[in-house]
Amino acid sequence: MKRALYDTDHEDFRAMARAFVAKEVTPHVASWEAAGEVDRSLYRAAGAAGLLGLGVEEEYGGSGVDDFRYNAVLIEELCRAGATSVSMNINGFTDLIAPYFRELATPEQKARWLPGLADGSLVAAIAMTEPAAGSDLRGIRTRAERQADGYLLNGAKTFISNGVIADLVLVVARTTADDGQEGLSLFVVERGMPGFERGRRLHKLGLSAQDTAELSFTDVLVPAANLLGEEGRGMEYLKRNLPQERVSVAVTAAATMRRVLDGTIAYTRERVVFGRPLSEHQATRFTLAELATETEIAQTFTDRCVGELTAGRLTATEAAMAKWWVTERQQRLVSRCLQLHGGYGYMTEYPIARDFVDSRASTLFAGTTEIMKEIIGKALVR
Repeated sequence: MKRALYDTDHEDFRAMARAFVAKEVTPHVASWEAAGEVDRSLYRAAGAAGLLGLGVEEEYGGSGVDDFRYNAVLIEELCRAGATSVSMNINGFTDLIAPYFRELATPEQKARWLPGLADGSLVAAIAMTEPAAGSDLRGIRTRAERQADGYLLNGAKTFISNGVIADLVLVVARTTADDGQEGLSLFVVERGMPGFERGRRLHKLGLSAQDTAELSFTDVLVPAANLLGEEGRGMEYLKRNLPQERVSVAVTAAATMRRVLDGTIAYTRERVVFGRPLSEHQATRFTLAELATETEIAQTFTDRCVGELTAGRLTATEAAMAKWWVTERQQRLVSRCLQLHGGYGYMTEYPIARDFVDSRASTLFAGTTEIMKEIIGKALVR
């Protein structure tokens, strides 16, 4: 089905992104998965290709074009190549982290950090989740106490993507205003700050090429110049940017659905069962018909959300709808496609096995399915 979301410029960008993935990503995915992290050279290569500065002002090394459709194209090409975990690294910056620097950083902060982030010499992470605070950001207990020369940061974070290799970590911490009111604030913690420690690398079920770690902060003196935005307005900033993160997850899920479905259709044409291709059995065709229909619906709704996000009209409710529905359909599709592969689907040499474990996280991060339904439900009855 023809998609109306993209124009010629986006398709030209797709051709460039596809060539980049073929040269710089596909040959290395297996070794990165074995190592548990991507090599930093990926970021430098992506920076040189202009893939890390999407939406960043030209004066700081970016494209100067704030159009999320380019981000979506990059996700789709990485997922098309089966490099979902690498998409979580690159688009983890462009979709989740860069907006905070673009929208909240002072000119001095932008000049200090954005050029390195855009050219890949610096790697960033965002640290929201804590051992006792996942989807519920109000449960955050990491605290930053004001000092004469900055803030004293104490606390712990977990499940932090790029936590091992990150040079800059955007930390969400609780602060107390002069009037005694508590709020969340955002701080940029830099590699080498005394008291900032990286704990164990966490071993996940899937997405093996994306490093995930525990972080701890013990009396870390963060300069006042590393406060991002205004003190106490962190929850506002997070709510403003979370819809884009959730649409990014939906784009990833929809792109994965398309690739897995296409691969499964090809497999059923080749696999012979009871003397004829698996695709010639009615039960198989009915299953594929259902999955193809769901994939088209998921893609159509996701495209509409991307278009609304680009136009500045996407609501938090719509983003939550896309995030939970598309990722849940992804779980169903991948599981049923594995079933169509039979015993071969359980073998790690087949891509469907990796898709099965990589896809499982999509209903968990950026807010669980249950949290998404709560957001939607509250909006309906308030």
